[in-house]
Amino acid sequence: MTNVLIPESMEELRRILDTHPGARVYAGGTDLLVKMRSGLEAVPPCLVCLERIAELGAVSEHGEVVRIGACVTHSRLLADPVATEHLPVLVRAVGVLGSQLIRNMGTIGGNVCTASPAGDTLPPLYVLDAELELCGRTGSRNVALRDFIRGPGQTVLGENEILAAVRIKKPRMFNLCHYEKVGQRKGLCCSAVSLAAMLRVSSGGVVEDAALAWGSVGPTVVRSREIERILIGEELSVERMREAAAEVGKIVSPINDVRADAAYRRAVAGNLLLRLAARDESCL
Repeated sequence: MTNVLIPESMEELRRILDTHPGARVYAGGTDLLVKMRSGLEAVPPCLVCLERIAELGAVSEHGEVVRIGACVTHSRLLADPVATEHLPVLVRAVGVLGSQLIRNMGTIGGNVCTASPAGDTLPPLYVLDAELELCGRTGSRNVALRDFIRGPGQTVLGENEILAAVRIKKPRMFNLCHYEKVGQRKGLCCSAVSLAAMLRVSSGGVVEDAALAWGSVGPTVVRSREIERILIGEELSVERMREAAAEVGKIVSPINDVRADAAYRRAVAGNLLLRLAARDESCL
């Protein structure tokens, strides 16, 4: 039987990790525990649950930065006034993540550290230029999310290092936010393709700024500055989006799997841009 330890402070956590080599940390456990039960993950000598460390479970404002503790659950994020006011694209994605039960247990830190290309929080965090606060034996360090994930399930977390928080500078002047995922069913699906987008559109309908990121179309989330530049300075129209959509297939590298084949993913990744022309979702 595996021991489960539940520290109540970062200091206690450090002591546990120093004295229990091979321990695995977790918060909600919606990914790790399922994999352990199914034999996809080896059972570690010790499990360390982070849910009682207060500083890991809070959402706070620090000037222009929103800090989301790694153990903040998806349900908590959905109800948080700071997140709903300043990070609507992330909140929209969390709202379609799994079931209510999964949202009640799962955490933003777990979704990030799982490092799945299909993770619902990842495309929004990429367009928000999120930064991660990592804590270990020798102190803390900040790493951009784009540099944190190396591939499916692969991150730059060091030994006895944990993700403590996600830090996001409050986005300004974006008045169009969109998140959408396509899967094999309408609800409770793992995405075959997803798109997070933030645009600043003038009163005359011209795109003044853009941030776009796709999930499930490569080993990591794909953020495309090239596609963003195609849109900036142009009218937000179906015709322009079709031109941009044709370019998307050149920058994604999807695979064939049980959810969809590569050709389908490539086509859908471009077609999701057409939703933006409808301008049916606003950050304002």
